[in-house]
Amino acid sequence: MTGPVELLQQLVRIPSVNPDNPPGTDNANTGEAALADFLKAWLTDLGADVALEEIKPGRPNLIARFAPRDGRPRILLGPHLDTVGVGAMTIDPFGGEIRDGRMWGRGTSDTKGPMAAMLWGLKENLSILGKLPVAVDFVAFMGEESGQWGSKDFAKHHAHDYSFAIVGEPTSLDIVHTTKGSLWATLKATGKAAHSSQPERGDNAAMKLARALDILERELSAELATYTHPVLGRSTINVGVLRAGSRPNIVPDLAEAEIDIRITPALRDAGGALALLEKTIARLALPLEIVKPKENHPMETPAGHPWIARIQKARAASKPVGAPWFSDAAHLAEVGLASVCMGPGSIDQAHTCDEFIDIAALEEGAAFFTDFVKSLA
Repeated sequence: MTGPVELLQQLVRIPSVNPDNPPGTDNANTGEAALADFLKAWLTDLGADVALEEIKPGRPNLIARFAPRDGRPRILLGPHLDTVGVGAMTIDPFGGEIRDGRMWGRGTSDTKGPMAAMLWGLKENLSILGKLPVAVDFVAFMGEESGQWGSKDFAKHHAHDYSFAIVGEPTSLDIVHTTKGSLWATLKATGKAAHSSQPERGDNAAMKLARALDILERELSAELATYTHPVLGRSTINVGVLRAGSRPNIVPDLAEAEIDIRITPALRDAGGALALLEKTIARLALPLEIVKPKENHPMETPAGHPWIARIQKARAASKPVGAPWFSDAAHLAEVGLASVCMGPGSIDQAHTCDEFIDIAALEEGAAFFTDFVKSLA
């Protein structure tokens, strides 16, 4: 291995597809364990004290420490281990092919590219890591692409040990200091089954759902637009999944939709997205039941935070920005650990059918994390 490019190739060639959503590959390529094992060996060879903490069966977080817990302030560099599915990809998802000045494959952008840059920055500073006035740990979270159980568990048990977190995401090396939260929920409509030759004898749940969703989306979108943020913009709703029926000759008695509401701090402060959704459904008397809601708060670290200033001292071109997406950083921030997202690569390439990272961007990211860690001396 001669640099961050070769390291990223190794990471991409170890599949770590999140198994909670359709993976698009066989079970041998799912889960975070194989990647966590590789990182444990790699970091142990560098002299780190490495622990794997199993969060779900066979799915660990990784915590690597280069300095003892001796009371000095600690910060962490924290990418996630998992990737989204690969079913629709038009390239070899695990090939790590290099062509046209880019590396191609699942995770090259989100978020094994930022991971490789962080790891390389630590490797390049091995001689000083144990002597810094601020300890720098490497933490890798499982399950970010679904329920964020890894960062939630870490926030509960370890966040109090840290002063600041840089969560690895593809931000083009800008400093994402505020992000929207999210509400994921299933909306269910029920009806009565009947033979399609006599639809009047049934109650079509699919049509009830469709009509209700049309009203809900129009009404709720208008209200969400009133919850704005100077950086993040407005709160939004998306209907992402529809399920109904089993055969064309049966009137469906059950229909479901999965929705995603993105939450600005103003909506959070007004009571949150779930409360607004419940209120709107009741006000409009829609025949919908909310099932399995999961609400995550937005993240908002002040742009003037001292650690953001220290990042900018190491790289003046990095500027504080907002992002509409959600990440592990929100769970850390929610328990009081000031956090930002940062890394090489563009979010525009994340989750795409031909995901890639520019080699120049990866090398720039590795140089930044090298300079940032060195600046702590």
